[in-house]
Amino acid sequence: MVHVIVVLFILVAQVSAYRPCPKCGKIKVPYPLRTDENCGDPRYRIYCNNGALEFMSASGFYYKILSINPKANKLIIKPPLIQENTCYSSDLDQGGLMLDENLPFNISTRNTVMLFNCSDNILLSPLNCSSSSFCREFEEVGEGCGCKGTLCCHFLKDSSMTSHRIRARLGGCTAYTCVVDKKPDEPLESWNFGIELQWLPPF
Repeated sequence: MVHVIVVLFILVAQVSAYRPCPKCGKIKVPYPLRTDENCGDPRYRIYCNNGALEFMSASGFYYKILSINPKANKLIIKPPLIQENTCYSSDLDQGGLMLDENLPFNISTRNTVMLFNCSDNILLSPLNCSSSSFCREFEEVGEGCGCKGTLCCHFLKDSSMTSHRIRARLGGCTAYTCVVDKKPDEPLESWNFGIELQWLPPF
């Protein structure tokens, strides 16, 4: 009898684990993503805080989730704010975005990253730091105004780069933003601001 109860308990736990989580605000939470202990897969933890869905980095910084594409195993998080009248990203103290390499998430190759307020050392890199860089357009509007006139660059996050980090630091570049799937000559008002993350399927 005890053996039967144990088996039933295990089966119930397994069924619960494969269950999708309830919506958070207006966003559906598909399996394997998990917002509580009774659904999803524990390796795919995200957070529902006051009706807002959030992704937590390896350093403990929360980024708002803007959308989820379960068919592509991808989600888009909101880039950190660039603090008003400064050129510092709100996650500067954490060193920028850093993902836990032991978890199944990574940064996709469809992200165009723009770095601001960089040191001269970045000119030794292959990044586009010219006057035609996309970052110059961003400097002209909204939160980018605080970075106007600083050394800035952009690059496409490709497979040759680390897929777990976008670095921000004093002595390097102190701010960044990101656009998903940017098209050539696409006007700034059409840019899809966000950082696209993808996850490996659980099986």
